[in-house]
Amino acid sequence: MDKFIVRGGNRLRGSIQISGAKNATLELMPAALLAPGTYSLRNTPNIRDVWTMSRLLGSMGIHAELNDGELFLDTRNLTSQEAPYEHVKKMRASIHVLGPLVARYGYAKVSLPGGCAWGPRPIDLHLKGLERLGAEIELDSGYIIARAERLKGTTITLDVSSVGATFNLMAAATLAEGKTIIVNAAMEPEVTAAGRFLQKMGAEIEGLGTSGITICGVTDLMPSDETTIPDRIETATLLAGVAMTGGEVTLQGTNPYHLSFIIERLEEAGCELDVNTNEIVLRAPDQLKPVSITTAIYPGFPTDMQAQWTAMMACAKGVSTITEKIYTDRFSHVPELARLGCDVEVHENRVIIKGGKSLKGATVMSTDLRGSVAMVLAGLIAEGETDVLRIYHLDRGYERLEDKLRSLGADIVREKTEEF
Repeated sequence: MDKFIVRGGNRLRGSIQISGAKNATLELMPAALLAPGTYSLRNTPNIRDVWTMSRLLGSMGIHAELNDGELFLDTRNLTSQEAPYEHVKKMRASIHVLGPLVARYGYAKVSLPGGCAWGPRPIDLHLKGLERLGAEIELDSGYIIARAERLKGTTITLDVSSVGATFNLMAAATLAEGKTIIVNAAMEPEVTAAGRFLQKMGAEIEGLGTSGITICGVTDLMPSDETTIPDRIETATLLAGVAMTGGEVTLQGTNPYHLSFIIERLEEAGCELDVNTNEIVLRAPDQLKPVSITTAIYPGFPTDMQAQWTAMMACAKGVSTITEKIYTDRFSHVPELARLGCDVEVHENRVIIKGGKSLKGATVMSTDLRGSVAMVLAGLIAEGETDVLRIYHLDRGYERLEDKLRSLGADIVREKTEEF
């Protein structure tokens, strides 16, 4: 088990390259199941979730190899349409193999997913959508079993604008007979990126980036190569860290268009930002201003930045609130931030932060990916030493975070620990 030791007080300065998007990669990889062949996915982040998906695909007979940001996939020798529990339990995104498998092979056996310890995040949208496409679904001993000779196009209205369900159903519909319309589809950049990849493979898809996606099924797809989009949550996390420490940093290789809402909120907090085509420069103010936010589906404020924004608002002198509308129990980071001296309380789905107080280092931990990185950000400004435990959560979604922060002047090291 590893931990981070963070010694606070240093301002972040310099420039840094943003990694490829975790959530986009976890859709591109299972999309390759739709057409046997070889694929090259460039700008792939070297993170735990990519390793987990690689092992899952490997259990099906697919070769996956990551070298210097390029992921090579060979899907020509698929030996199994089963996604076993031992891999799926580690990551909820494993459910993304369900649609491609049943669309291409007419059969899929996928374990019910695992992942972060907060929720609920039900998969009923995936299953109901596949049933609408003509798949027969049964649940047996913790597994989803889906069968279909060939899926049939239809109209699917999602009760919730779900990224995972939108991808699964869009991917499945590419090989369905006839036209499929997904109503209330997710508009996130990662879904659009996956849809564009499917288009390069020969899929006929319209409406990407809108709430209505239309797919006209084809009989076959072909392998293609792709470059993964930049990770907007990593970008936003680092912007928050720079703002908190009073620093000035240039973030390169990002897409500011995917971050317009967050950029506006950072400006409200007093930050000065210069935005170019694929670069953001942030100069922090002497004193951050409190800014209240409410999480929302894209293009609103992302729930994946809620914990980091909580840590950032601890530096802002005054009172701010964060209202969580997506996952209303996503607050495991709050008591840990309080251990560092943050004046923060949870009332139902709302966090109230009374910022501007000095923080002091302590031992903290988290049960999810974004909560873990919030502890690291808080440690950057805390007096003394902060030990952040359970960073295996953080390693799921951030590539070499300690190296990137160190290159900007942070005092942070990774160490082995017996603590859990």
